[in-house]
Amino acid sequence: MNKHRKESGIPIRVLFSGSIIISMLLLAAVLTLFSYLYSRASLNSQVELSAKQTTLSLEKQIEYVTQTAEQSVILLNHDAIVNQTTLDQRFSRIHLLASMMEMNPILSSIYVGYDDGDFFLLRTLKNSHAKQTLAAPDEANYLIQAIDRNAAGAIVETRWEFFDPQLNSLGSAIASQDYAYDPRKRPWYQHAQQSNGLILTPPYAFYTTGEVGASFALRNQSAKATVGVDASINDLSQFMESLQSSSAVHMALVDKDRLILGHNNSDISLVEYDDSNKPTLKKVTDLPNEAFAQLLTLPQAQQNLEEFYTDENAWYGMTLPINSFSNQDWLLLYAIPKTELLKGVNQHLINQLLLSAGVILILVLFGLLVGRSISRPLQLLSTEVSKLASFDFSHKIAINSSVKEINVLSSLTDHMALTIHNFQSISHKLAHHPDLESMLAQVSSHLIAITSSRAGAVYLFNKNELTLNIATKASMPIPERINCYSQTWGKLLPELISTLKAEDNSLFLTPLIDRDESILGVLVLQLPEDSHINNETFHNFMTEVSGAAATAITTRRQFEAQQALLDGIIRLLADAIDAKSPYTSGHCERVPELAEMLVDEAIRSQSDELVHFQMNEYERHEFHIAAWLHDCGKITSPVHVVDKATKLETIYNRIHEVRTRFEVLWRDAEIEYLTGLIAGQDRQSLEQTKHAQQERLQEDFAFIATSNIGGEFMDQASLDRLQSIASQSWTRHFSSRIGISQDEQQQLPETPERLPVREPLLADKIEHIEQWGDRKPAVEAHNSDNVWGFDMDLPEQAFNKGELYNLSVQRGTLTKEERFIIKDHMVQTFKMLSSLPFPEELKNVPNIASNHHEQLNGSGYPRKLNAQQLSIQDRILAIADVFEALTASDRPYKVGKTVSESLKILAFMVRDEHLDGPLFKLFVETETYLTYAKTFLKAEQIDTVDHQQLFSWANIPNN
Repeated sequence: MNKHRKESGIPIRVLFSGSIIISMLLLAAVLTLFSYLYSRASLNSQVELSAKQTTLSLEKQIEYVTQTAEQSVILLNHDAIVNQTTLDQRFSRIHLLASMMEMNPILSSIYVGYDDGDFFLLRTLKNSHAKQTLAAPDEANYLIQAIDRNAAGAIVETRWEFFDPQLNSLGSAIASQDYAYDPRKRPWYQHAQQSNGLILTPPYAFYTTGEVGASFALRNQSAKATVGVDASINDLSQFMESLQSSSAVHMALVDKDRLILGHNNSDISLVEYDDSNKPTLKKVTDLPNEAFAQLLTLPQAQQNLEEFYTDENAWYGMTLPINSFSNQDWLLLYAIPKTELLKGVNQHLINQLLLSAGVILILVLFGLLVGRSISRPLQLLSTEVSKLASFDFSHKIAINSSVKEINVLSSLTDHMALTIHNFQSISHKLAHHPDLESMLAQVSSHLIAITSSRAGAVYLFNKNELTLNIATKASMPIPERINCYSQTWGKLLPELISTLKAEDNSLFLTPLIDRDESILGVLVLQLPEDSHINNETFHNFMTEVSGAAATAITTRRQFEAQQALLDGIIRLLADAIDAKSPYTSGHCERVPELAEMLVDEAIRSQSDELVHFQMNEYERHEFHIAAWLHDCGKITSPVHVVDKATKLETIYNRIHEVRTRFEVLWRDAEIEYLTGLIAGQDRQSLEQTKHAQQERLQEDFAFIATSNIGGEFMDQASLDRLQSIASQSWTRHFSSRIGISQDEQQQLPETPERLPVREPLLADKIEHIEQWGDRKPAVEAHNSDNVWGFDMDLPEQAFNKGELYNLSVQRGTLTKEERFIIKDHMVQTFKMLSSLPFPEELKNVPNIASNHHEQLNGSGYPRKLNAQQLSIQDRILAIADVFEALTASDRPYKVGKTVSESLKILAFMVRDEHLDGPLFKLFVETETYLTYAKTFLKAEQIDTVDHQQLFSWANIPNN
């Protein structure tokens, strides 16, 4: 971080010359900026002026075209042709018409439309497109198109005839078959009929010539004829090109419909043809240059030159109205690329910047030389201050200079370093010191150094006794205990001043107050004789320090209280689990004790496997919580499964039901005997039969009762005998469907029973089986709802209370369904703890607490973790849990084993890769087991242990 600051900072030797350099930079920047802005504004004004002058010139040219065309129409209106009625008469006027067209090159055609439908037109063929369209001879210069109608309005004659420049006939052309032109239906004729003066049509593309132009027409009231001319404005594009002040300028002339009437690039065609080869004017949007279309969207561009943007370029532009051509709302679009417009200005700016850079470079070199000689003492001080920036406040700063201010700055910097050093110590003690009184003693010591006090002390308030008790003091003859008659500082302060004899203002007292404005204690300083304790700054400083101290005291007390509450809740849960079953009482308490004994030994161990194993205060606390909560999932385990001491036990031991059935069979034997006697059968034979049956019943029940204990392995012969006994039947006369709960009713078959009924002596009934239903736990690895990573085998049924099924358990008393219920406590432990918002330092509690049934070979539960996935803490808790379970003497299904027997079982579990070898070896060698046994086991369980034999069984080399 310091290196970064050094590289990005400004050297002190540059500081003096920097003011000169910055001034020159600012001056050059301001002058250059004003020059640039002025040049840019001037150039914009020139462009605006040029655009307006171009508009005026274009208006004059359009006005000339308009006046020329209007004069031609007026002259034609007074010609005899308007009164002539035959084609021959009209043909006699072609010399006059041709002369008019020669005098006015803008005229494309001159024509007369008569009220009877006759039509006479002279068209110039200077346009190559016109010749091509009309299939005219190469030397043709004119075309006469004439239509003559009779009185009924029918076309009598249609004549198309070509003429050379000297008006010599070149023959007739063949008119189109559908050529039935009626001038009376044309817009120019109709508009003229409705007007008392000369009319002008909006510009359009001439069909024959493909030129852009407009039609002028005038109604001759006396002759019943309308004269007109087609005036081309194609030359406006060439005229606009001649007005172009720069090749970068783009201009377009458009009408109110945004049709293009002219462009400063005469090579661009203004006309396009549709599918029927009819010419139409292009729109602005048809041009490849998007600037004109964008310019039309800017209303402010009608007044001033505006900057705008297209996808490819930045532009400046204006829209200027054309006040001619009969006020048809024409606009001149004037645009120029920004780069072209400002090219000269930008080059001028670059030249100015280069010149300024040269001057500044010279001044920089000069300023560095001057600044270096002036700033040398400051540079030395800067080196010392840089050590402060590196958080080194422990050395003395002493810089001698001829400059008074530098000496003062050096002295103040040295005092600041000392003060910061003491503040660092205070902040560290407040934030990290675990012991409250020790923390207060060190804070008091640093405050004495900062304030140059002679002594200091801290009192803490005891709410129960209403006293201030000394927590720490340094060289102060003050009372250890002060009675408080008030708990408000305003009333308490006079009492303290009197008690401590602080009337001479040599003692400074400030309260330690928490956020609730309650007094936590008092800070006392014995100030030096020349101290100004009434100084407001000093009071504020001490208030801040005392506030920080009060916060630290409150935080530590709250933390201790919350920690005590958390530990109490954890112990409460563990005690509740132990209290839930009298047979496992103390397990949740004994396992943490043994586990933490082994943790202590592992931390002290210097073995190759454990030499690097260490646990800090937070990790020890994390392990402590995990050990106490390692069986918290048992809170959900059914008591009758956890405490199942016999095979037939559910909520109670069902061996009594079976005994009752044997009693029934016993009485059946008695009844058969008595019935035989009444029937006159042989008494001795009946007695022998009865005794044999009853003796067999005694033997069978004894076998059943022994099997129910589960103390011995059930071999196949025992299972076969069990089946044989179960096949005996007895008669039930009472319904099994009454006096039972709704849930029990749902377990029974739907078919009603018929009484009396013969039933097997030991039965596996449908109602004995409880299905999972919608309560099936997500513990299988392939289950999509299993988000915890469990990997367990799930029995098909949730529970099976079948009598024969339970008695057939070969080892122990638990069925596979019940064993899953027992194992499920690990699932619940992990799920319950994972749902808690543990802080970062306790994030491993769920794993440590739920991994003590995992095995190094990956065959454990609930997640089948292997050795690489199990931490040392996991392995320690596993050894503690197994050893405690083996030695516990309060289990219903076994007697507590001796120490040697338990360690032998642990050794075999190490050999089978269930438990950790190095930790087991440490457990044995340090005799941690013996330390535990002396506290928690009975004296008769503590026997001699052969370490070498244990290591041999565990396949652990003893070196």
